Amino acid sequence: MTRFIVTGAKGFIGQRLCRILAEHGGFVIGLSRQKYPLCGSVHQWVNIGADFVGLERTWPRNTYGDCIIHLAARVHAIRDKVTDPLVAYRRTNVDGTLRMARIAHNIGGYRFVFVSSIKAVAETDGGNPLKETDPPLPCDPYGLSKLEAERALLQFGRDTGMEIVIVRSPLVYGPEVRANFLKLMHAVARSIPLPLGAITAHRSMVFVDNLVHALMCCAIHPLAANQTFHVSDGRDLTLAELIGILSRKFNVTMRLFSVPVPVLKAASWLAGHATLADRLVNSLQLDISHLIDQLGWHAPYSVEEGLLQTVLWYCTTYRKYNDLCRF
Repeated sequence: MTRFIVTGAKGFIGQRLCRILAEHGGFVIGLSRQKYPLCGSVHQWVNIGADFVGLERTWPRNTYGDCIIHLAARVHAIRDKVTDPLVAYRRTNVDGTLRMARIAHNIGGYRFVFVSSIKAVAETDGGNPLKETDPPLPCDPYGLSKLEAERALLQFGRDTGMEIVIVRSPLVYGPEVRANFLKLMHAVARSIPLPLGAITAHRSMVFVDNLVHALMCCAIHPLAANQTFHVSDGRDLTLAELIGILSRKFNVTMRLFSVPVPVLKAASWLAGHATLADRLVNSLQLDISHLIDQLGWHAPYSVEEGLLQTVLWYCTTYRKYNDLCRF
């Protein structure tokens, strides 16, 4: 039985990852800021401090793992209120990640799967889907910290012999999703008119269960060792296509009108959301052929299936919109 250690095990991705690992016969140890009652998917909880500081001294005896999947991170925020965001991101995403890698190596772990972000490469694809071999040009402190963590881990792997696997994901959606995707769902469920009809850019996304399936594959497949992979659903949508699918799942009329992109960008800039507008209007597609060719991976869920599960969760969670959900 493979023993997995999952950091960020109680998070949006972590909970579903622990479940699928257990369903496939894995023994799962979860790392979190708090200990939780044992359940079918997590056999042991390890309480961690901020950025894993001191964890090497408090690590429980006879607790080890074959493969560590590192989800814990300081996540990207549109308006980060810390004085120096890069210092804060580095403290968690670089220093904390390396600290966890050293612990993993010391307890006998042979593989470290690092969940990075496509932001480590770019914010836009420049007209061609981004490959793992494209030169990285991160545009913000979060993306830079993820890239620095990738490079530090690869060097750590060369120094120690530990297998390093890097997985870069785009926007992740699914049940329990938050941030801008949830805001979009609120608007579509209420049938609020949206001025996004003129945006024709395609953007990659990944359903959370597709992502965790890819992470499991990267954790156990022999050919994943010391590789970097991009992952997505494999079907990239425009905003209009995304809103159209959500509207059908909610059984509401799609209310979409077109505002010229320059006007939309100017309005966003005046409202203090310039970076958000750039993300909306620019294409960001990932080339996932390396993951498919190297590991034989294919997304188990289609975009339609992933969005349906997300809408079902939404209708259960936000009950006053339940009458919209007629399937």
